[in-house]
Amino acid sequence: MSSTTTAASGAAAPVRAVWPGLALASLGAIAFSGKAIIVKLAYRYGVDAVTLITYRMLFALPLFLLLAGWAGRGKPPLTRRDWITVIGLGFTGYYLASFLDFAGLAYISASFERLILYLNPTLVLAMGVVIFKRKVTGRQLMALAVSYCGVMLVFGHELTSLGANAALGAALVFASAVSYAVYLTFSGEEVKRLGALRLTGLATTVACLLCIAQFAVLRPLGALAVAPEVIWLSVLNATLCTFAPVLMVMMAIERIGATMAAQTGMIGPLSTILMGVVILGEPFTVWIAAGTLLVLAGIWLLAKAR
Repeated sequence: MSSTTTAASGAAAPVRAVWPGLALASLGAIAFSGKAIIVKLAYRYGVDAVTLITYRMLFALPLFLLLAGWAGRGKPPLTRRDWITVIGLGFTGYYLASFLDFAGLAYISASFERLILYLNPTLVLAMGVVIFKRKVTGRQLMALAVSYCGVMLVFGHELTSLGANAALGAALVFASAVSYAVYLTFSGEEVKRLGALRLTGLATTVACLLCIAQFAVLRPLGALAVAPEVIWLSVLNATLCTFAPVLMVMMAIERIGATMAAQTGMIGPLSTILMGVVILGEPFTVWIAAGTLLVLAGIWLLAKAR
């Protein structure tokens, strides 16, 4: 084998090694985006947000308990401070964010919901400025402006077609994005202490228990009697669109890093739009296309600015 061939092989090896990580990040983004589609399908059977999210968390709870136990093998037990932090992060990042998202999806399209949630990086940036007094550059401000112009463009279209319900749905989903941004902002130190998988397993377990407790307080036991389709959709939501994406994205980050994994996640809004059109029969308009391009361009600019 010549030196040229050897060099070429050496150069090609890292490129090939990237593909498993890119594939995992892409599949994770697509699977997570399917959550909105499943929720919209379940709403067609007359179920409400409280009951629907309870079923999702009931089926997800054993999986995240196993994840937390597996990730915590051989590691020291949690301190009182750790438990307080985990409960707080579980409340904001997975319980409140999930409930508000499910509630908002009753009023807006899956495509619009995904665009709003994709504003998370901009909200984390804003919280860093307000809470930690971090400086923001002109490029970052431009990226924010581009992203929010895209969301407002789609919002104007939805407001015209759905009326006041669109404003309520958008407000609920935006509040969900804010709640999850709080989780992202304050979870960094705890990730270093516990590890990403262990923290995710514990925080999501807390959220599952909170959702079940919420149902026990707000609904009679008879409300669990739903159409069989809702049960199967909830199983799919808990496994394919909740647990599996967490593992795939974490495995992708290990292989290609958080930055590349996040940029690959841009496929999420596009896949939601495609699934919304094909599965739900949602219209695909020039306004949605333009808004999506603006949001993705803004997030890309923000990543480059950082």
